[in-house]
Amino acid sequence: MTYHPSAEEIERSNDRINALPGLRSLVDALDMRARKSLGQNFLFDLNLTRRIARAGTPLNGTTIEVGPGPGGLTRAILLEGAQKVIAIEKDRRAATVLDSLLAAAGDRLELVEDDALRCPIWELGDAPRRIIANLPYNIATQLLIDWLAHADSFTSMTLMFQREVALRITARPGDSEYGRLSILANWKADTEILFDVPPSAFVPAPKVTSSVVQVKPLAEPRFECDQTLLEEVTRHAFGQRRKMLRASLKPLGGEELLDAAGVNPQSRPQDLEIAEFCAMARCLEAKRTQKA
Repeated sequence: MTYHPSAEEIERSNDRINALPGLRSLVDALDMRARKSLGQNFLFDLNLTRRIARAGTPLNGTTIEVGPGPGGLTRAILLEGAQKVIAIEKDRRAATVLDSLLAAAGDRLELVEDDALRCPIWELGDAPRRIIANLPYNIATQLLIDWLAHADSFTSMTLMFQREVALRITARPGDSEYGRLSILANWKADTEILFDVPPSAFVPAPKVTSSVVQVKPLAEPRFECDQTLLEEVTRHAFGQRRKMLRASLKPLGGEELLDAAGVNPQSRPQDLEIAEFCAMARCLEAKRTQKA
């Protein structure tokens, strides 16, 4: 069962967290440098990390963080009153740096040493679950797609992405950034860019601006279809986004599929609504079921 600390226990725990050494000095003392191979960029600014944590409130139930690194955002989530935080970290060095935070937080914080790409985080803790994370940029898109398959397990996802990825997540039909990721995300959730984070906020500083995105899963997908087939249709459609759909979807049936779904074969993918892609996914499923 999820740990439910009282308000007094949270206050005492936060007093201990506030008494910890500064994060930057702790990282320097333990020589935990960010690793490019793990997509790491650390955040030390507590005002910024607390702003991210507040965007994910209320913090009742289970809050899941992916890639805590030295624990800058972890501290902020706890200081904002989270009842239970489960942090998933692949980098084994983090356990040493997080040791003092684990002691200060007590039962409110649990560290799981695992690869987020393999960890079924939708099964961790008890509902309500939310994710708050400064994601490793090299796997951020794949993580979001994986989590969207279990979107109904989460009340919200407050996630940091490169701004160009954030724009793709939140894009609407007709936008230049509109594509496969836009459709998969907005089929299952409401999405919004909350604010940008400059490169200077990170150590080391990346070459691009980052954005915090709020993903709020819907009770049900907007339209009925299978996610795997929707991924397949959108992958083909946007793999050749300048071509008409009758050409790019030829491997899936081309004009026959489009006619069955009621979509103009001369359309280009960036002009279609999510409903039309879902219709194509349903027709593809029906076509394959007939052949089976």
